[in-house]
Amino acid sequence: MPSFFLQLLLRRFALLLLIYMLLRLGFYWANHAVFQEANTAQVLHAFWHGIRFDIAALLLLNLPFVLLSLVPRVGAGWQGLVRGVYLTLNATGIALNLIDTQYFKFIGRRTSNELLTITGDIQRQAGQLAGHYWFLLIPFVLLFGLLWYAYPLPSTEAVAARPLQGRRRWLQLGLELLLVAGLTVLGIRGGLQLKPLRTGHAFVQTPPLLGHVTLNSTFTFLKSLGYQPPERRSYFSSAPALRQALAAHEPTTRPGATRPPDNVVILLVESFASEYNGIENGGQGYTPFFDSLATQGLFFRNHYANGRRSIEALPAVLAGLPALMESPFITSNFQTDELHGLGEILGRQGYATSVFHGAQNGTMGFNTFAGITGIQQYYGLQEYPGGAQSPDYDGHWGIFDEPYLQYFARQLGQQRQPFFSTVFTLTSHEPFPVPPQYKTRFAPGQLPIHASIRYTDFALREFFRTAARQPWYRNTLFILLADHTSQTLRPDYQNTLGSYKTPLLLFHPGRKLPAANPQRITQQADLPATVLDYLNVPAQGRLLPFGYSVFDSTTTGRALFLSGGSYFLVHSDFVTELTVDNKVRLYPYQTHQLPTTPLAAPNPQKLLQYGNELKACVQFFLNGLADNTLYRQTGEIVK
Repeated sequence: MPSFFLQLLLRRFALLLLIYMLLRLGFYWANHAVFQEANTAQVLHAFWHGIRFDIAALLLLNLPFVLLSLVPRVGAGWQGLVRGVYLTLNATGIALNLIDTQYFKFIGRRTSNELLTITGDIQRQAGQLAGHYWFLLIPFVLLFGLLWYAYPLPSTEAVAARPLQGRRRWLQLGLELLLVAGLTVLGIRGGLQLKPLRTGHAFVQTPPLLGHVTLNSTFTFLKSLGYQPPERRSYFSSAPALRQALAAHEPTTRPGATRPPDNVVILLVESFASEYNGIENGGQGYTPFFDSLATQGLFFRNHYANGRRSIEALPAVLAGLPALMESPFITSNFQTDELHGLGEILGRQGYATSVFHGAQNGTMGFNTFAGITGIQQYYGLQEYPGGAQSPDYDGHWGIFDEPYLQYFARQLGQQRQPFFSTVFTLTSHEPFPVPPQYKTRFAPGQLPIHASIRYTDFALREFFRTAARQPWYRNTLFILLADHTSQTLRPDYQNTLGSYKTPLLLFHPGRKLPAANPQRITQQADLPATVLDYLNVPAQGRLLPFGYSVFDSTTTGRALFLSGGSYFLVHSDFVTELTVDNKVRLYPYQTHQLPTTPLAAPNPQKLLQYGNELKACVQFFLNGLADNTLYRQTGEIVK
């Protein structure tokens, strides 16, 4: 018969499993719209499958508690210490999972070690976040109270009933210690399979999106602490075969063509998802100015972000590097790899280059990354007149969009021409503030972000009004796009493809843009090739092979992203998925909508062609980062 120490441990662990089942239920309820494509049986399977991840996470989190629980002492002081460790460790786990019921809405996945890599940003917003999400304290208090109240304590009767004494007792305790050690290792590994349980294993189900339900935030966070580089891929054994499958080529300069001495301004608008505009939604939206401007420029209706987080947008936009690994490049171990960006390439052509972001300098490492890509000047909150003491400061995050874009327009007038400049807005970031003087003008919509989007659209209108009076205005190419999507209400956007659907607009007030197909597939990582193609500037081997110029008539474009452990490749006819277990699936393409199930009998030729193209992109990305050879794929064997 198990000792009462072991019995206590099992009962206490069972209580934790119950708590995590309730947390999973809360996560599913808070985000049920995301998983609406799954039927009841599939959801129940995801819950059942999640127990495996709960066991692994709880054992990882509670290793100190497990060891203390096996110490054969029943004194009140010792048991109080054990209980204190239990409650402290698991309060952290409960908090992580409750936070993700809301954070998931913005990043589309469970929390990882980003909580540590952007600690400064979190500290600056701690008060704001606590005030905005105060309601999470209610389930936290309830669950922690349940943990406190239901925690099994050793009873006097159990202690008195110990039948074994002396050597036999210690022998039993020793055997139980070995048994617990073995089961703990087995539980953390997730079973007897060859490789330990990984986040990606949660997504080997139908639909894969349910992997987020199967997972728990404790598991994803703890697993990301001991950061392991993404696994290398070896789909292609030779460099020529890899390059051929990549289907990539740089834009070529046009002999005899005169490069327009144009400035380039990129407006990277926070959370400006396609779901919010009217031009893509039958006139029903919150962006009247953007909708009007889109009719005057080159608007691409099949554009996708390469990631779901702000920190993933700049590498794609400035360097053509999509977000094809779980951790952001900016905070990864690869951030010192060779990387060439538009700042460097255009700087060599005599351009003045700059990045503007109205948040605290250092936020998400944007200032450092800007320098890596050759940007000469970075303007953050510290450079803004008055900084955090300015009346334009929103009190938490940075400078409101309207005054910051006015400041941006004035600063552009002081830049040496030609210039290349990027501004990253921030007001339409959670918690979606609107300046007090505009509270009645921009009334709340059906989602908290809607009023903020209205305000940001107004700020863009005021920026263009100011810019239009500047001498540099008619010699400038403006590119407007979003960093990622955010809160969602429309059912047709609540799918894997819809969660990456953002707009792309090229606008030039003084020059007719080259011909381009507005229906082609585009992505953030297309911008470097597009800018260089438009300016007729040679890349000279400094462009990554993931994106195409939007003016490239030899292709219909493509988009790449990582979601739910699977890699996706978007073409104008099919969407290709490469799953965590290396299966290739094909779906028919429809703008921002992905079917719940892949084609049962896909075109074999397309399956092979697109499957190889996606595998080549993944191998080139992961192995290139690991070997620091993104720009130097030499030799026959691609390692």
